[in-house]
Amino acid sequence: MRREIRPAMPVVRTKLTTTVFEQLVSFVVSENWKPGDRIPPERELCQQLGIARTSLREALKAMELVGMLDSRIGDGTFVCPRSEFLSRPLLWAFTGTDRDELQEIMEARTIIEESLAGLAAERATPEEIGVIGDAVQQNRDAIARGESIIAADMAFHLAVSSAAHNGVLRNAVQLLRNLMRQWILYKLMIPDVPETVLKRHVKIYKAIATRKPAAARSAMRLHLEETMKLVTHVVKDRGPKG
Repeated sequence: MRREIRPAMPVVRTKLTTTVFEQLVSFVVSENWKPGDRIPPERELCQQLGIARTSLREALKAMELVGMLDSRIGDGTFVCPRSEFLSRPLLWAFTGTDRDELQEIMEARTIIEESLAGLAAERATPEEIGVIGDAVQQNRDAIARGESIIAADMAFHLAVSSAAHNGVLRNAVQLLRNLMRQWILYKLMIPDVPETVLKRHVKIYKAIATRKPAAARSAMRLHLEETMKLVTHVVKDRGPKG
């Protein structure tokens, strides 16, 4: 007999996918939803949270991609044991990904990193904000020297993730970025892209440094949506021909 779990509380102020994602993750991390629990049906969650089904599905998909939830056709969606968190990205790291999976990885990364940028604006210490600023400067210096900014780009995103003070999501971001590393490298070789990346990083950094979570989320989403478009373009150009 399955255990009864408490209803979710309505999302306040905004219906953004990232807010839904953060709340659902909190249910798992706080063990309101325990390993093995079947979560409420989509219709019920939408009513409880006051959101559209599209936003809920995007958030649930991101959680499934990092191994927090397991969707079973005809039976529902269940909370995975903590030992399985991040197992799917690790599996993809060994087996490789096809284009459909890459698209899902990019979507999951956008949702997760948007959440982390907002959390960083709320939680970062002065020292952590300084580390994010140092990564921005590394980016600027690499461009000035005519070098690849791949290391500075990784340093920036991991610094933001660390400043959010959520270890599960930080590890998820690192794994997802590692899966995408080669495609990100190709993206950064496109003319003028490094300069655009620097501008986006500066905007994210300023929003975090001035404690503006909504602005940080917005700036990160814009940055990663641009990355998604560029990586999709690169995959088409460099991927195997049919």
